[in-house]
This record gives sequence, C-alpha cells and structure tokens, in this order.
Amino acid sequence: MKSQDLIRFGVPQGAALQSGMAFIATYLREGGDAARLEDELTAIIADPQAFLGDPLREAFARDLYAPAWKQRDELAPWHLWGSGLEPVAVKQMANACALPVSVAGALMPDGHPGYGLPIGGVLATENCVIPYAVGVDIACRMRLSIYDRKANVIAGQKNRLANILEDETRFGIGATFKQRRDHEVMDDDWSVSPITQRHKDKAWSQLGTSGSGNHFVEFGAFDVDEDQSHLLKASGFELPPGSYMALLSHSGSRGAGAQVCQHYSRIAMDRRGELPKEMKHLAWLSFEEEAGQEYWAAMNLMGRYAAANHALIHKHIAKKVGARVVIDIENHHNFAWKETHVIDGREREVVVHRKGATPAGPGVLGVIPGSMATPGFVVRGKGNTDSLHSASHGAGRVMSRSQAKQSFTWSAVKRQLAAAGVDLLSAGIDEVPGVYKDIHEVMAAQTDLVEVLGTFRPRIVKMCPAGDKAED
Repeated sequence: MKSQDLIRFGVPQGAALQSGMAFIATYLREGGDAARLEDELTAIIADPQAFLGDPLREAFARDLYAPAWKQRDELAPWHLWGSGLEPVAVKQMANACALPVSVAGALMPDGHPGYGLPIGGVLATENCVIPYAVGVDIACRMRLSIYDRKANVIAGQKNRLANILEDETRFGIGATFKQRRDHEVMDDDWSVSPITQRHKDKAWSQLGTSGSGNHFVEFGAFDVDEDQSHLLKASGFELPPGSYMALLSHSGSRGAGAQVCQHYSRIAMDRRGELPKEMKHLAWLSFEEEAGQEYWAAMNLMGRYAAANHALIHKHIAKKVGARVVIDIENHHNFAWKETHVIDGREREVVVHRKGATPAGPGVLGVIPGSMATPGFVVRGKGNTDSLHSASHGAGRVMSRSQAKQSFTWSAVKRQLAAAGVDLLSAGIDEVPGVYKDIHEVMAAQTDLVEVLGTFRPRIVKMCPAGDKAED
C-alpha cells in the first residue's frame, strides 16, 4: 500500500501520513494479515482515541487526531451501521465528531463520501447549524402516493401513464413549466433571508419541478402483506393486503435551496478559518449570529418549498390518472431539526443534521428507495437512540459518476431493466442500478432502526436526461 492509498482513505498529508506508512510497514513486518490491513486502517481512522496506548497503532492514531488545530479531548460518541463502508466516509464522520460543537453522531449503512459530513451521516450539535451538514439540496425528500387501484392496471396503461409522466414533470437545472404552478408556499415570508428574497421569482418558476442527478418520479407497485397491513393500520392507515398502483417522487428545493446553502456556507467558512482544509465544509453558524438565524429560517422555508414541489407533482398526476390517493407518506432526508435526545445520560436539546438520512423516531413513517430496478420500502422508525432516531435514505452509491460513465453501457442496462419489468423514460448512465449498493443488504443492516410496512417496485421511471450537472 502506498501513500496515495492512505490519502484516498482520508488520511491528511504530513505527520499522519508519515506515521500511517510507518504503521503499515511495522504491521506487515510483524506478521499482520495483509488481507485485513484495510479493516485495520478503517478502524483507526474511525476512532483514533481507542488506540491510544496501543504500542503498534498509537503513533498513527495520535497524529490522526491531532492535526493543525485543537479539537475536543475525545471524539463525540458515534455509531456505525453496515459493513464495508469507504474509509473516506468513516474518516469524514470521525472529523465531524471532533468538532467542538458536536455532541453525538451516527453513520448509516448507505454511507459514502460527501463534502464535510458524509452522505448517510447524522450529527447532533449544540446551539449551531452546519449548512453543508444539511447539504446543497436542502430538504431533498421522498413522497409516496398509493392509489385505490390494483397494480396490475399499470401494464395495460403503460403508454398512457408514461405520457402523464412526460406531461406533468420537468427535470433538470432551469426546468420550468410554461404556465407557472401555484401553491400557498409562495405566500410565505420569503424575506427571512436576503437570499430567499432574491430568488423567490426563480423558485416560483421552478415550482412543481424536479432536479437532476438521482431525482426521479416513477409509477410502480406497492405491495403489502397481511402483517404489514396490520402495522399500517396501527399507524392510522387502512390498506388491505394486496398490490396497489403507486407514485414515488424524489427531489428537493431546486435552485433556491442551492443558493441558500452556498451563501451561508461561505459565511460559515469565513468565520471558522481555523478549520483545516479537509474540514472546511464542517464550518458552523451559531444561533447567536444573525447569519445563523437567517440560515435556519431560510432552511425551514426551503423545507416547505420542497414539500410543495412534491405536493404539486402528486396532485397533477393523480388528477390525470383519475385515481383516488388513499395513503400519502413523505419525509425529508437533507435537513436539520431541533430535537431532544438523551446524550451522556441526560436530556439535551440539540440540532440533528441528517445528510442523506431518514428520520426514524418511534412510530415515524418514511420512504427508503432502492434504484430504478430495485425495490424501495415504506418504513416505521424504532427510535434507536444510538442512531439519533435515524435510518438510511436509500441504497447509497458505490462509485462516482465519472466511474459510472466508464463502467456501464446502455445496451447492458436495458437488458437488466427489461428483466426487472421496468420501462425507463429518461436518465443518465450515472444513475443505473449498478452504481448503488444492494438495497436488501442495506435494509438488513438496519433492522434495529426501522421495520418495513410495505414494498414499492418501480415500473415506469423518469429521471433527468444525461447532460445536466447533478443536483442531488
């Protein structure tokens, strides 16, 4: 293993890189199992202080935990779900838990590297918010509508349903409807931030549209068995066992949300200049600062705006389908909430950032999608305290978009989709099923976080065509 491999794992250059190479050399010289080396490195990166006092690993652990600035005496406690997560994502989670404002964290089984906080990262902070720990696509969310129609009608109405998706959705940067759509969210106070005020008209022009990247709108079959039907009833929904036609959407706050993130992230980075380069996207704003209050108000407005986008998509499509919606389930997965959690043995009000993570408090319903050819799931949270009442937000990527473009061909993907019974209207090659983890393995890794109340199987899928920059 070379120094470039350690840098790929998230080890900063300098003393940590040198001691990391020294550890590898000593480990192998003393007969360590080369096949376990990556696991050893990942464990040290995830929790350096656990190896203080270990003769072989201490020097590397100490240099990892003592970069250019003084952090906490020890990492805020955090927990990890799943296996085989990329070391860079694990290192990013450890970095986040080294912040002086952090009090607890968790990394979900779909975790993979992001900016600052990894995707799938959950972080609780005190009296402050981290814009990049919410993410660029503020309030990216899911919504599922289940219709009063059996799923077997989809095959017979395939062309009609495809035309409805084409007519009633718009995807990508700058996407708009020729005639603007209306929603009461545009009557909210958009002057809570100069950024939202400036971009209100743009937001209105994009109202009811979807982003690029992994955003989608799709028809599919929602399957519920007898046990799941009882669980749904306990959550307030009457749905007999069976397979129902349903609509699932995934999108966020569009261009306005991205502008909010970029503006307040720049302010946060300017004010936390002491953060090392690899941690600059973890810069925070306190609620004592005007910018922190503005960001919080703007983030919540973007949450309502993202919900309005989904509401309009589902309203217009349901009208064209001519079916009655019997169940609606929705949730954010790029957001921050003020919540009360027991941390260090006492109740504390904290700000819980979920960057690509689904709220999973006791009895809370959510939607966790797979890919365009694999199922998604309606889930009910179990309120696991170690996860800060969170679960994964999907399957999680296993490769970058550039890698995907070099790894897949449409001819092979189309055969895979045909075998899965999926009609794809549009998408980029960087969103095909092979770029994602096995959703069944992800779900199996979080049975202590959520229980499944039903399964959604995609049948007609529309995403942003190739060419647009990813907004997810």
